[in-house]
Amino acid sequence: MSEILWQPSVQREQQANIIDFISRIEQQGVGGFGDYDYATLYQWTISYPQDFWSKFWDYAGIIAETKGDLVVIDFEKMPGARWFPEARLNYAENLLAKGQPQQPAILFVNETGQITRISFQQLRTQVAQLARALRAEGVVVGDRVTAVMPNRPETVIAMLAVTSIGAVWSSCSPDFGISGIIDRFGQIQAKILFIVDGYTFKGKRYDCLDKIEPLLDAMPSIKTTILVPCLDTLPVLPLTSVRLWADYLATSGEASEIEFTQVAFDAPLFIMFSSGTTGPPKCIVHSVGGTLIQHLKEHLLHVDIHPSDRLFYYTSCAWMMWNWLVSGLASGATLVLYDGAPLYPHEQVLFDLVDRLQINVFGVSAKYIDVLRKSEICPRRSHNLDSLETILSTGSPLMPESFNYVYQSIKADVCLSSISGGTDIISCFVLGCPVLPVRSGEIQCRGLAMQVEVFDDEGQSLSSGKGELVCTAPFPAMPIGFWDDPEQRKYRAAYFDKYPGVWCHGDYVALTESNGMIVYGRSDAVLNPGGIRIGSAEIYRQVEQLDQVLESLVVGQGVNGDCRVILFVVLRPGIDLTDALQAQIKQQIKRNVSPHHVPTLIIKVDDIPRTKSGKIVELAVRKIFNGQEVQNLQGLANPEVLIQYRNIAESLKTIVI
Repeated sequence: MSEILWQPSVQREQQANIIDFISRIEQQGVGGFGDYDYATLYQWTISYPQDFWSKFWDYAGIIAETKGDLVVIDFEKMPGARWFPEARLNYAENLLAKGQPQQPAILFVNETGQITRISFQQLRTQVAQLARALRAEGVVVGDRVTAVMPNRPETVIAMLAVTSIGAVWSSCSPDFGISGIIDRFGQIQAKILFIVDGYTFKGKRYDCLDKIEPLLDAMPSIKTTILVPCLDTLPVLPLTSVRLWADYLATSGEASEIEFTQVAFDAPLFIMFSSGTTGPPKCIVHSVGGTLIQHLKEHLLHVDIHPSDRLFYYTSCAWMMWNWLVSGLASGATLVLYDGAPLYPHEQVLFDLVDRLQINVFGVSAKYIDVLRKSEICPRRSHNLDSLETILSTGSPLMPESFNYVYQSIKADVCLSSISGGTDIISCFVLGCPVLPVRSGEIQCRGLAMQVEVFDDEGQSLSSGKGELVCTAPFPAMPIGFWDDPEQRKYRAAYFDKYPGVWCHGDYVALTESNGMIVYGRSDAVLNPGGIRIGSAEIYRQVEQLDQVLESLVVGQGVNGDCRVILFVVLRPGIDLTDALQAQIKQQIKRNVSPHHVPTLIIKVDDIPRTKSGKIVELAVRKIFNGQEVQNLQGLANPEVLIQYRNIAESLKTIVI
């Protein structure tokens, strides 16, 4: 069993929302939890999911015109179950109801360090203005509204205004190219487009005005374009049909109360997009009620957010973590938004925010933590960090060394919660818990009411050993389906083909003795030399412990009916991939994992391809080395790096692209 790095104090445990929730339901006659044992609570939630979701709805104080008596119908169908089929509610109403009028709803910081504060009262006023203007424009329930926006207050205001009407929100970040935006938004026939004039990253200005005309030419359904100035107070409008943000709000006149349109629990709320690195991005449609109740469950019971807590996640509007972050308003939290590079103008800029804005929950990617570790940054020496209670990590598996680094170099008394789920469910399958210990290299627990199991290839559930992460029972945050997929063929093929009636998520995982989970990587990146399945994260953990190696990527190449393992490494400046270093890398892998994990080839590269949310893209490189076409390069943040991989593949006389 892995080493325990942290346990909650008695005081923290007593003050946790999850303990309060258990006490409340025990008072209602639900018993058997002993000394607030998480495993027993989890078992109750998957054994009696209807009871759990109904009681949690009440505990979270979800606002609705009606909840209804039915919790779920057709529970035996997956997909096909319908949650709270009689309910009528509004997502935006729930996000705007909890905060006190003068409490900050948003604290926004840009790369210059300038802070913008918006109270809940100010937020409600601006949402009311914009919603009124959109209604006058003819936006109604079910209309799609798109945004090419950075992580800033206007984006949150626009999303809340759109969803207050019952319309559907979809966003991406302004660093997307024109083709990448069209590949996404061109599928959903939107009526309104929000876009910025530009953005800054690492101190450099990037203009977006030249994107507007080609976007509108390619998306004729757009009726109105609203331009949000970020670079210039009064940018030059590229077309007469484009409206400035301030002018558009002014058309609504004096602010009034927000009219919240009540919609069905399973009405569409967000359209999210897959990364699109293997083909056209899939349009994943998420529901109003499913998103709201799932996010509230994770925020209140797993992250332990309390009213007025300050919640930060480093994210862009192209990543589902932005939607997850913004839902924190429903718990009465203050959102801390940051628009800029995470390591600019210096490597500890985000920790400056923790102290400056008294952040309680600090969310970043596993890669960010690993970069700090490799750079030997020690925030506990340079910063106070007294306010910091929880660190969240996602995007890729968090290695044991990074767990240890957090407690040694950032803060000893903090709940480090590695979380994993994705765009597919706009939430998590496995995540943290404030009353459980943190063990090195392990995700703490399976999410409440998420019947998560590990299957082998034959569909048998495993209590130990590695296999596929699956969910064997419906849950409210399952997508409604994919856009323009009326018979759900694409939806079923994506998640239910491998194990009929069971959600197969595509992660290669194992349950631990402590009922936690270890993620070894994506199933489609699993290596298979000699018929032995190997998770890519097992190799990354060993290679990236070496000081000379900054980052790595591993793929399998089919050769003579077997799998040749090729490891690519990014080395520190001035370091060469000598025979001695190759031998050291191989010995590190062989000694700490197995001889089967040792790569056949080790190759030095300049960079690793990644998505715009920062995830490394093994599949694109694997396709290159197996003679397959890499589709939709617009899904990558740095597609130009693939040129080097193609040249390497050609030099190995494997393919010519």
